[in-house]
Amino acid sequence: MLLAAAHALDTGDVLSALKRVALREDAPGLALRGIALSRLGKRERARGLLQSAAKAFGAAAPLGRARCLLADAELALASRDLRGVDAALALAARDLRAMGDVGNALHADCLAARSLLLRGLLGEAERALRALDTRRASDALRAEIHLAWVELHVRAPRANAARAALDEAERAARSARIPAISQEVKTARALLEAPAGRLIQAGTEQVLGLTQVERVERAPRGLLIDARKSSVVSGKMRVSLQGRAVLFGLLRMLAEAWPSEVTRRDLLARVFAVTRANDSHRARLRVEMARLRRALRSLATIDATPAGFRLDPVGRAEVSVLVPVSESEHAEVLALLNDGEAWSSSALATALGVNQRTVQRSLLALEAAGRTRATGKGRAKRWLRAPPNEFATPLLLPGALHLL
Repeated sequence: MLLAAAHALDTGDVLSALKRVALREDAPGLALRGIALSRLGKRERARGLLQSAAKAFGAAAPLGRARCLLADAELALASRDLRGVDAALALAARDLRAMGDVGNALHADCLAARSLLLRGLLGEAERALRALDTRRASDALRAEIHLAWVELHVRAPRANAARAALDEAERAARSARIPAISQEVKTARALLEAPAGRLIQAGTEQVLGLTQVERVERAPRGLLIDARKSSVVSGKMRVSLQGRAVLFGLLRMLAEAWPSEVTRRDLLARVFAVTRANDSHRARLRVEMARLRRALRSLATIDATPAGFRLDPVGRAEVSVLVPVSESEHAEVLALLNDGEAWSSSALATALGVNQRTVQRSLLALEAAGRTRATGKGRAKRWLRAPPNEFATPLLLPGALHLL
């Protein structure tokens, strides 16, 4: 009966699997029921069953226990419950590898890399992915690893590498014949072809694909102001203004207006949120402009005009501004909610590296604007993009047969 339920899960027949294990209270039955419910989107209930299965396996069956804890950690990651998930994945990988379950240990390592990607730690995620040994990986696991590479390359951005990784993932998904993985490959391909940024130059705006964004970043013509990284690039020279929001705000206004000037009134209104300027405000503007001149002295000068200021790049080069596709006030929160998963406010705060109260204020503002919606109450409260985003990332659990 257990074997039949496992085979039903592997073929995507979740209801048949549930019929076979719905009344079982033994450890393998609980584990299979948990996986089945997770496939139906009942993640909270599924996690409870997997945790019960891990206790039922206990010290007498450490391998089954470790596999259940791995599945629970994956569900936590898919549910965007990031508290303790990295430690749980590291422990599961260590225990599974010690007991000879190389495949599930590799799966845990891949999930750890995807957790790093979720937090935007691209350098650490790339090191984690490069450390994966895929020689003994199943087709499903190879597809999962290649999809993680796709996400990394898209965010780098490296368009050709992303497409190559996606082709590898597609081949592995065809061999695996698992519908959820095939759907994730289709989702990744759609995202790969979606707009990746906007380029503003001399008052005109152009929407760019991933390949174009990569070309602009790697070989910028003239002076490039990258609003996504708060940096200024000219050839091989780069000046970072990360953490200096006022300076970058002033520079961006000057760059977007180039070759024209920007009035002092407009600079004070947009960067300092001042509607009625006084001498103190104007003095602060002069101080910040002096700091910006020092920061850009090797790339550009800033000329004072009777009405305001004008950016003058070295060598009379063209000025371009690279910005994200969407720049709403709460764009970072919306970007995370774009994956279609239900996030808690604490998980969003962890992923963004900000205070939870800041995230909660953003969520309430977005809810009032009709751009997010909440489900559940109290500690179970989760947030979704409204309307639900069409690009949802399917859950990838270890093969059900491995739990037996």
